[in-house]
Amino acid sequence: MVVDRAIFADNCARMHQNARDWGANFRAHLKTHKTTEGTRLQLVSNVDKTSAVIVSTLMEAWEVVNAGLAADGTIKDILYGLPVAPNKIEDLSRLHKEVSKYGGVVRIFLDHLDQVRFLEEYERKQETPRRWSAFIKVDGGQKRAGIPPEPASFKAFMDSVFASPAVSVYGFYSHAGDSYGSVSLEQATSYLTGEVRLANDAAALALEVLSNSANKHLYDQPFVLSVGSTPAAHSASAEARARLSSLLHGKLELHAGNYPLLDLQQLHTTLIDRRRISQRVLATVISYYASRGKDGLDEAMCDAGAIAMSKDTGPIPGFGEIIGKSWKLGRMSQEHGTLVQVPPDPTNGRTDTSLKVGDIVEIVGQHACLIAAGHPWYYIVDSGIEGGSEKVVDVWVPWKGW
Repeated sequence: MVVDRAIFADNCARMHQNARDWGANFRAHLKTHKTTEGTRLQLVSNVDKTSAVIVSTLMEAWEVVNAGLAADGTIKDILYGLPVAPNKIEDLSRLHKEVSKYGGVVRIFLDHLDQVRFLEEYERKQETPRRWSAFIKVDGGQKRAGIPPEPASFKAFMDSVFASPAVSVYGFYSHAGDSYGSVSLEQATSYLTGEVRLANDAAALALEVLSNSANKHLYDQPFVLSVGSTPAAHSASAEARARLSSLLHGKLELHAGNYPLLDLQQLHTTLIDRRRISQRVLATVISYYASRGKDGLDEAMCDAGAIAMSKDTGPIPGFGEIIGKSWKLGRMSQEHGTLVQVPPDPTNGRTDTSLKVGDIVEIVGQHACLIAAGHPWYYIVDSGIEGGSEKVVDVWVPWKGW
């Protein structure tokens, strides 16, 4: 796997600009690349900076600490991006104690009252019980994590949460996973606006409940309305902010994760072009099969399969495109892939039909997050420096495990 650091950094700066134009704070998700170097670029750009992150695993959170990113103040706010499980509470508590040494905080997700009960049981055993800073995860219809903001059940849920001695509600969080189906700026903006409406409605219901809670004196700061996904976040702008006509019951936070690397799934949204994709996988052509493909087109075999590229698909056919070549990665096995010849397309520069055994090809795959997970390190080039596009200038080693 090869990553162009200059493009990666530019994508990070663009996202900071989007958040600024939209009038929101920014929270960077680290799950795509899982590296110290990439994290620094996500948090500090030539446009702006943030100290808030999301992690998908506890290993990521601890590696943030081990890398000194909390000690040097780069990261001050870590959100564990899964609903909290009982067997993770002790580790999260240890993590919070470590991060708090440097003035930082660890936040959690809640979407079920059993999670609240487990936190209460844990804190009752502590010498100095504390309240966990929590986002309430709101389900916008994607049916992943989250509680639907149906008024009666949501208000009952919030009543119990506000009454808990182990929880302090920080805000409401939604992820616009369905925005990956966007094929225009207008559609992506609509998803983002709808997400804000969802989180804002949840906050309005919560404020109604809080007004009658015995613990309302504990809440002197506005809730955070955290929304986004990479496609939706690409649409954040001053114009998009103007569409938020209703009164906001909190302050906006934009979150995204895939945006530094990007991939074919993101390309299909039309919100980026190929020049902004910073990652690719190098593979070797190991065999060739003339006229074996559909309509008599040729096929070939390369030494990059599902482990190197993942088996994720997307609206763009195949598992990957070959840069500059009228070929795609059409079929997958574990350690090898079948390259399929396609008609030349001058509109995207993929016109070269030639391919032979021994060639090194560059493949842009469907989903950078899962592609990156298959590689023990990334070779870093930098098109921003002279000769940097063709030269390895660094090696990033990602954090592995859970």
